[in-house]
Amino acid sequence: MTEPTVFDVADMSCGHCEKAIKSALSEALPGAPVVVDLDTHKVTVSGDPDAAEAAIREAGYTPVRAVA
Repeated sequence: MTEPTVFDVADMSCGHCEKAIKSALSEALPGAPVVVDLDTHKVTVSGDPDAAEAAIREAGYTPVRAVA
């Protein structure tokens, strides 16, 4: 299994944002575990990080890969 990737998504601020991002990731990476933390604006997802980043961008948000 792929190591999870963490994205900072500063423009994610509400439940609607969370739902939109989870939906986009579920479409791009079916079955991949996704964890969204609205308080810290972090999204953690397993799978192809490039596909995940593209899906978040296509949903209208600005993901930045967190540095480990």
